[in-house]
Amino acid sequence: MTILEKARAGEVTAEMIVVAEKEGISPELIRQGVAAGEIVILKSTRPNIKPVAVGKGLYTKVSASVGMYEESDTIDGELAKIAAAVKAKTDTLMDLSVRGPIDAMREKVLSTVDRPVGTLPLYQTLAVAQEKYGTALDMTADDMFEIMEKQAAEGVSFLALHCGTTMDVVNRAKEEGRIDPLVSYGGSHLIGWMIHNQCENPFFTQYDRVLEICRKYDVVLSFADGMRPGCIADSLDGAQVQELVILGGLVKKARKAGVQVMVKGPGHVPLDRIQTTVELQKSLCGGAPYFVFGCLPTDSGVGMDHVTGAIGGAIASYYGADFLCYVTPAEHIGMPNVEDVYLGVMASRIAAHAGDIGKGHPNAIAWDEEMSVARRKLDWNRQMELAIDPETATKTWKARSTDFSSECTMCGDFCAMKVIGHYLREENKEARN
Repeated sequence: MTILEKARAGEVTAEMIVVAEKEGISPELIRQGVAAGEIVILKSTRPNIKPVAVGKGLYTKVSASVGMYEESDTIDGELAKIAAAVKAKTDTLMDLSVRGPIDAMREKVLSTVDRPVGTLPLYQTLAVAQEKYGTALDMTADDMFEIMEKQAAEGVSFLALHCGTTMDVVNRAKEEGRIDPLVSYGGSHLIGWMIHNQCENPFFTQYDRVLEICRKYDVVLSFADGMRPGCIADSLDGAQVQELVILGGLVKKARKAGVQVMVKGPGHVPLDRIQTTVELQKSLCGGAPYFVFGCLPTDSGVGMDHVTGAIGGAIASYYGADFLCYVTPAEHIGMPNVEDVYLGVMASRIAAHAGDIGKGHPNAIAWDEEMSVARRKLDWNRQMELAIDPETATKTWKARSTDFSSECTMCGDFCAMKVIGHYLREENKEARN
């Protein structure tokens, strides 16, 4: 039985107990969420990888993507980025390597990290086909499924597949016209292969085969969105929505087969469409966990897109998104370095936390209330401990403060907390007497 089937049968598994403790809720609530398809548990056969739950009523999670893209990229270089992401407390990682020793890279990641790892199998399929046939256009459906199963068998926690990117959807996008036709790396290569070979998407036509592999290894199926908009002007166009409708039907089939499933989303979404984007996915996909890329509410934040993504991510989380794919400062202009990865994770974690407060998550609210009390007391050590990024906060505080036991240099002797705080405390004391 898969973990979804066990949940439906009323069984509370070891993974449910572990994630419930992390979330601060009862294992039974986790079981109910998994059974309903509103929570997925990302787990692995690797003993070093601890499970993480994503979905309704839980903390909003953050994922960091790494991988070898350039010929100069190395495993050690990507491991340094992973170390930065882990230091920044990302919840999960995705290895999206497209060249080099991809198998060795994935094995190194799976054997060393302690959190779930996701992949997009088509990336490696393209690389293998290029080497095997001289062109990725000659890859076969069997090649795609072979790599998919290989990665599932190795202990990957979730597999991203473009199951809903069909020829009808592609034709609709062509007919309607877009400013930026395609920005999905995997989606664009898959569509190019479909057009060149004049055939339908194998992940759609052979969807039962997809489910068979996911069920066999009890791996979470993560629907990638090949038609995600590449700019805010294209947000919620016909092609994007049509693909989402298809994915909604595939979600039902996955659940019926006992396979956990979540849905990936955009991407570029203006502020006034974020609520609609999230609520539409939740409605069409039966409340399946939503994994968004950002969201990015402006296309002009180049060089600072970790900020852009945090703005949209906080709002998306507030309206019900469950999982944020980080965005780094280098997005749209180059590969991220170690510092970019750290900043990207931290920005997304701030967004996730802000969204959780807005959703009324009691632990998130309590965290900020504790920070407020520490700030009122001018308890600097406690403030540093409670900061989402304690290292950066402490470094800045120590570099710019002269008296570590009193006010900071922002207001100095005119510190509002000291002046009016003392007055209010005296007033409260008199009132109590």
